[in-house]
Amino acid sequence: MSKKKAEDKQPIIKDEAVEEPKSDSKVNALSAKIAELQQQLDDSQNDYLRAQAEIQNMQKRSQKEQSALAKYGAQRLAKEVVPVMDDLKRALQVQVDNDSGQQLKTGIEMVYKHLEKALNDNDIKEIDADGVAFDPELHQAVQTVPADDDHPADTVVQVLQSGYKLADRVLRPAMVVVAQ
Repeated sequence: MSKKKAEDKQPIIKDEAVEEPKSDSKVNALSAKIAELQQQLDDSQNDYLRAQAEIQNMQKRSQKEQSALAKYGAQRLAKEVVPVMDDLKRALQVQVDNDSGQQLKTGIEMVYKHLEKALNDNDIKEIDADGVAFDPELHQAVQTVPADDDHPADTVVQVLQSGYKLADRVLRPAMVVVAQ
């Protein structure tokens, strides 16, 4: 019996010895699988965070574009209407001698005022240029004259063509004569 007990113990030891390497390899394989899955999870979380950030950036960009569109949406129309304002101003400067000419001039003045109000209501303003300091952002100097007591150097002496702004954006600079 003692031989049987000894034999019984040996196979058990052999089985355990055989099972241990299998267990270690299983543990190693499972550890590797866990590490791989953890890496995939980390990658997925990073991708998710990047996607969230991209969505937020797109939303901000879209809001900025919509804001600019609302603010400057009238720019194209304004650029086409500004020459009409110039023509109406020139028509109002014409001297008339008779009643029919005066009535026509009164009608032109009414149209001019309505158009000017419509532009102002849409934040399109004429650039104030006469007698102010020359600003290359707002004025385009087309001629210079010598400075005198009435017009110090670097001031606008005369406005040849009005300039216009839409909100804070210059549609057309004022064409001016500047004292030097």
